[in-house]
Amino acid sequence: MTDFATPTFWGADQLDEDIATAIENFRQERYSESADLYPGFFEKVQANLETLLEQTIDLADLTENAQEVLKKPKLTEALRYVAAPPISADDLKTLVDATSTKQFSDDKVSKRIVETIQATLDKHRFPWVLEGRSPTPDEKNAAIIASAALMATRQIETYRRNQAKKMQEAAVKAALIAHGFQEVHRRFIRTVKDAPSPGEFCGESKLGAQRPRKADIVVGLWDSRIMSIECKVSNSATNSVKRLNNDAAAKAEFWRGHFGDFVTSTAVISGVFKRLNIEAAQKSGLMIVWAHRLSDLTDFIDRTK
Repeated sequence: MTDFATPTFWGADQLDEDIATAIENFRQERYSESADLYPGFFEKVQANLETLLEQTIDLADLTENAQEVLKKPKLTEALRYVAAPPISADDLKTLVDATSTKQFSDDKVSKRIVETIQATLDKHRFPWVLEGRSPTPDEKNAAIIASAALMATRQIETYRRNQAKKMQEAAVKAALIAHGFQEVHRRFIRTVKDAPSPGEFCGESKLGAQRPRKADIVVGLWDSRIMSIECKVSNSATNSVKRLNNDAAAKAEFWRGHFGDFVTSTAVISGVFKRLNIEAAQKSGLMIVWAHRLSDLTDFIDRTK
């Protein structure tokens, strides 16, 4: 039987050092973030809210104009944020019994959406609606500003997560290419034979014949094993459980059950992580690589030759 190279599992002292480095990098990234980022998001959603109020006569004629509003994703999003608390798109689908957002402008669904919004309308931001009168200029402006702040904050949180993950994936791919690997097309990997050949890697692909799970990057190791890579960015120790243990480590266990020793799973992590969660992930067999030291990834790959 082949003796496969085994991942390096970090001890407490090394983890503490890397955790501190990752947190400092996280701080510096936030400090250097463009000062125009939040204002840019705010101005866009403010305009959408102003349009929503204009087209619904300050929400008084929401019933009559609902279908036209719900045909436009930007106005639909603005409408979700007049509720207290704001309603997510997924929650709204469940509440109004819709299978997709494309159904929102259907006659019966739009009526249920209006009923849902009217029942959950924020009386503090939109007091005039419940009182059956027109808003004062100050009330309307305050409602738009408060709602825009809610929307912009949520959007920028999503943007940060998506951008951080994209940048991390790009860095991993660049490290692999610089190490002589070639990127190939994505594929559905049901068996080891479907995986990229040694010296190749592919982007997001499904692994497993039954109920497959997606890996961010799949690498063909020199010893013919598969390496699955999950890129994880966390902005808090609390989130690190979800990102690392409930997702990456759970996927690793699933793939190991399907492919056995012919898969090795790795999580490339950056941001704020709790040592306890990293240690638990390592014990489950997940290899941890820090985004600030990707040489650990390529060093392990070299050991599979």
